[in-house]
Amino acid sequence: MVSIIGYGIIFVIVFFWGVRIVRPTENGVVERLGKYNKTAKMGFHWIIPVIDKMSKINVTEIRVDIPPQEVITRDKLNAHVDAVVYYRVRNGKKALYNVNNFHSSVVSLARTTLRAVIGKMNLSDANEKRDHINHYVETEMTNQIEKPNNEKEGWGIDILRVEIQEITPPNDVQAAMNNVVKAENEKIAAIDLATATETKADGERRAEIKKAEGVRQGNILKAEGEAQAIKLVNEAANKYFKGNAQILKKLETAEISLRHNAKIVVPAKTELVNVIGDLAGVLPVKKSK
Repeated sequence: MVSIIGYGIIFVIVFFWGVRIVRPTENGVVERLGKYNKTAKMGFHWIIPVIDKMSKINVTEIRVDIPPQEVITRDKLNAHVDAVVYYRVRNGKKALYNVNNFHSSVVSLARTTLRAVIGKMNLSDANEKRDHINHYVETEMTNQIEKPNNEKEGWGIDILRVEIQEITPPNDVQAAMNNVVKAENEKIAAIDLATATETKADGERRAEIKKAEGVRQGNILKAEGEAQAIKLVNEAANKYFKGNAQILKKLETAEISLRHNAKIVVPAKTELVNVIGDLAGVLPVKKSK
């Protein structure tokens, strides 16, 4: 009876000793006597204690900070580069057996690739083409990790993206670049001001032209009106004062003289009405006896 209980206790201990729970974010690589046996997915698993061994590998997206490093650019400047790499383990077996400590290997590969890519560029180009550098480094790392000529030696890792956080030039170079940016901004502002001034001047010129056109058109209309009036007067004179042109002219002269307050010398003992009549070519008014 005692032996049965003892065996039962040993069985329970051995059973729970071999229990393994694999979470949804993990894969379990099971080795038996030091040799690969299987890859365990999420859920409950039992392995033989001592004989079997399970290594759990995170298969979620992993963020790796690349330690800042000094990179010499093509124009012989020391740039301070800081980046981040995101990757995911696709095949736990390859990640465990084909590379020693795949996490630190990803960091080292990212450092060397960044140094090689940025070292072929000028500092100004590196700052302006960060997206290009990110894509190029991602492609280069993927080619190095996957080893397309021999898939069995691949790391089983997907490089999701690479992001350069900072490319900092030396202090003196940074000051010079700031001055260049400032000068460029001032140049743009000056061009905008000149354009605005030119636009304003052009608008004023157009307004003056429109104004002159209006005055010219008004003068033309006025002249046409006066010409039409003269034509009507001539037509009326020819129709109603035919043979009396001299009388009509005298009437116009008298009307203009009186309108402009012309001085008229009146002889003594002469009627004013008769003087005006003489000016107009009208017979004098006879005095009544």
